[in-house]
Amino acid sequence: MASLYELTGQMYYLMQLLEDPDSEEQVILDTMEGIDFEIEEKADGYAKIIRMLTGEAETIAAEVDRLTARKKALLNNVDRLKSALEQSMIFLDKRKFKTALFSFNIQKNPATVNIVGEVPEEFLIQQEPKVDKRAIIDYVKEHGNTEYAELTQSESLRIR
Repeated sequence: MASLYELTGQMYYLMQLLEDPDSEEQVILDTMEGIDFEIEEKADGYAKIIRMLTGEAETIAAEVDRLTARKKALLNNVDRLKSALEQSMIFLDKRKFKTALFSFNIQKNPATVNIVGEVPEEFLIQQEPKVDKRAIIDYVKEHGNTEYAELTQSESLRIR
């Protein structure tokens, strides 16, 4: 059986025969009959492969969705467990300890700034107006809270 590439070449040959007024009618008919049959078989094979690959792609997409939902559920469980452990450690005033397997400590996160008023232009980054929070943090650390910004510091649990 001819490849699809060869069949395409035969179709091109047939087109040339059809355009040539000196071509014999029987040669044209025989060529058409042979090509049609082989192209139909190839088309069926291609269609089967296309349908199989499409089904496999849909199965993979469904699996990606399922795994994404599972990942989200697992990460939510991690957050809940860390929060419960952190709250227990704070309640028991046991902020740092080691076990045979892990080290646990509640440490301060980097300072963040809450913008509570209009920020002076010197802290604005020129583009679409955007606040330079790093510069404000540095300024507030040096000069104290201002009418437009104050430092807050949160804590979180670290497990190593």
